[in-house]
Amino acid sequence: MTDRKKVAFYTLGCKLNFSETSTIARNFTEEGFDRVNFEEVADIYVINTCSVTENADKQFKQVVRKAMKLNDKAFVAAVGCYAQLKPEELANVDGVDLVLGATEKFKITDYINDLSKNDMGEVHSCEISEADFYVGSYSIGDRTRAFLKVQDGCDYKCTYCTIPLARGISRSDALENVLKNAKEISEQNIKEIVLTGVNIGDYGKGEFGNKKHEHTFLELVQELDKMEGIDRLRISSIEPNLLKNETIDFVSKSRTFVPHFHIPLQSGSNEILKLMKRRYLREVYTDRVNKIREVMPHACIGVDVIVGFPGETDEHFLETYHFLNEMNISYLHVFTYSERDNTEAADMDGVVPANVRAKRSKMLRGLSVKKRRAFYESQLGTKRIVLFESENKGGYIQGFTENYVKVKTPWNPELVNTLHEINLIKIDEDGSMRLEFLKNKITA
Repeated sequence: MTDRKKVAFYTLGCKLNFSETSTIARNFTEEGFDRVNFEEVADIYVINTCSVTENADKQFKQVVRKAMKLNDKAFVAAVGCYAQLKPEELANVDGVDLVLGATEKFKITDYINDLSKNDMGEVHSCEISEADFYVGSYSIGDRTRAFLKVQDGCDYKCTYCTIPLARGISRSDALENVLKNAKEISEQNIKEIVLTGVNIGDYGKGEFGNKKHEHTFLELVQELDKMEGIDRLRISSIEPNLLKNETIDFVSKSRTFVPHFHIPLQSGSNEILKLMKRRYLREVYTDRVNKIREVMPHACIGVDVIVGFPGETDEHFLETYHFLNEMNISYLHVFTYSERDNTEAADMDGVVPANVRAKRSKMLRGLSVKKRRAFYESQLGTKRIVLFESENKGGYIQGFTENYVKVKTPWNPELVNTLHEINLIKIDEDGSMRLEFLKNKITA
C-alpha cells in the first residue's frame, strides 16, 4: 500500500479565494490526499493567488519561499488570479512547478500525476474569454463562519482593476445550487454564512449560461432567508448602485440577514469616480448610507477607498476625506493605488508620488480608527448576539456581534462556535469590546 500524499494550501486575497481554496482542498481529499496545515511538511503546496495590489504579488514569492524551507522537494502549484494574469512570471519563480489559470484551477488533481520538481513551472492557462462557465464553491472547516460563493467575474470596466482580466465575465450560480450549498454548510453546524463573489449585486446574470438575469440579488436573499438551520447570513462587499432600497428594507426585517454592509466607495470625488469609470456618483453613495441608517440605525457600514489614483490632487483627496468624515459610517478599508498592467489607469497622466500616496493612506487609516471608535461607543450598553470564534488569543476568546462589533472575554473552549445574548459594557485598550452575558447560550 502506498503512503497517502500530504497537501497544504495557502490563500492570498479575498473571501472568494477562501471559498475556492476550500473547494479545491475537498477535491484533493476525495482523491485520497491528506490535508495538512501550510506550516507542516507536505508533498504538495497549493497557493491560491491574488493580484489586486502589488503587495499581493510580492506575498506570493514569500509564500513559495516558506514552502521550500519546509520541504525543498515539495511540488508547488500556483492557481488563481495572478496565475491567470501573469502565468509565465509565476512559472519563473524559483520552486514553482505548476501554474493553472482561471478555468484549470478546479481540475488541479488532473494535472498532478508526477510530483517531480521541474526546472521551470508548467503553465496551463486559458484565454480569459473561455472563462464563461460557473463553478460553485464554499468554505467549511477553516473558520467559524463559511464563505459561500454565489457569483463570479465582472462586466464592469473600472480603469484600475484587473479582476475582469483574471476572472472573466459576470456569471452566477443557479439559485437551486446556492440553496443546496447553503444547506450542506448548515449541516456542518456552521452558524454563519457570508455571501461572496466578485460583484454579488449582479447576481442572476449568467445563471444557466444566459446573459439576462434569471433571478435578482433580492430574490436570492429572500430565498436564503427562508432556509431552516441557518442562524446568520451576512452580505459581503456590494456595489452601491446595486444595493437597492428593497434589499435594505428586507434585511432590516430579516430573520437571518445581519445589519452589516460593506459598500465600496473608492473616492469621494465625482471627478475621480468618473476617471475610475465607477457606475455611480457620490450622491448615490450618500443615499445608500442614509437609507441604511433610516431603517437600521445600529447597522455597521464598512467602506473601501483608494488613495493616490492618477489625477488625484490634494483637493480631490480632501474632498474624499471630508466626505467620509461627515458620513455616518463604521470603518474603512484603505487601499493605496498601485499600477496594474493592461489597465487604463496605468497609462493615465497625473501620477501621484509614492510618498504622497503613503501620507494619504495614513490619514484615512487614522480616520478609520476614529470612525470605528465612534461606532463602538454608540453600541455601549446595547444588547447584541455574539458568535464566538475558535482561537485562543492571549487568554481570550473573540467573537463578532451581528453588527460586526468585535468582542472578547476570558478563554473558555465551551464558547467556541456558540451564540450568546450579551451586553456591551466597555471598550478595551486593543479596541475590542468587553461584555457581560445576559442568559444561557442561544444555540449549541
